[in-house]
Amino acid sequence: MTTSQKTALITGANKGIGKETARRLAALGITVLIGARNAERGEAAAEELRADGADVRFVPLDVTDETSVQAAAKHIDATFGRLDILVNNAAIAAGQQKPSEIPAATVRQVYETNVFGVIAVTHAMLPLLRRSAAARIVNMSSELGSLTHMADPGSPWSSYTSLLLPYCTSKSALNAITVLYANELRAEGILVNAVSPGYCATDLNRHTGMRTAEEGAAIAVDLATAGEDGPTGALLAEDGPIPW
Repeated sequence: MTTSQKTALITGANKGIGKETARRLAALGITVLIGARNAERGEAAAEELRADGADVRFVPLDVTDETSVQAAAKHIDATFGRLDILVNNAAIAAGQQKPSEIPAATVRQVYETNVFGVIAVTHAMLPLLRRSAAARIVNMSSELGSLTHMADPGSPWSSYTSLLLPYCTSKSALNAITVLYANELRAEGILVNAVSPGYCATDLNRHTGMRTAEEGAAIAVDLATAGEDGPTGALLAEDGPIPW
């Protein structure tokens, strides 16, 4: 790797929006590390993208396993010496029931990936990001995490949020985490933002979404490659800011 070539890590990037984000970043000449729990699927995704001439590599990474997270950080350190872009994309959904019927264990399971996993990976990668001249952190959130939408009975999103307590609240928590990291890292020039890809057809929703994963990846790529005058501490969709 040349000193000028950027390196990006994307969690949960063996499929869906994560893989399309990897594809688009790699097309810009960025070395992309596909983080995935499943080695076979991770290697297959990296091989697919390399077929287009991209510099894409698989890194074993289970965001819910601290040993795995630390091992990934050590590997990136030894191989590249720094990290320029972190996209916290890995997420799960569970428990399509009324809020009063959701077991706490189900909520805890979703938070392990969608919230605590983001914190664990971000903390492990921060020393590497701090070595970059222009580090960027992008957290893959959702419009379903907007408290403004949840509180509005007339919002088209309210019918979804009433049945997705674990997922929606995990994204609300992720939005708050994004703001707090952005506040801390602003003075260091590290921009931290949350993005909503929109309702994309992915495994997460059994491919019922109206947008493609490639379309959903666009906003993540925009924020991952933002200039020094780019936003930080924001929740953004392709068509602009989303109310908290």
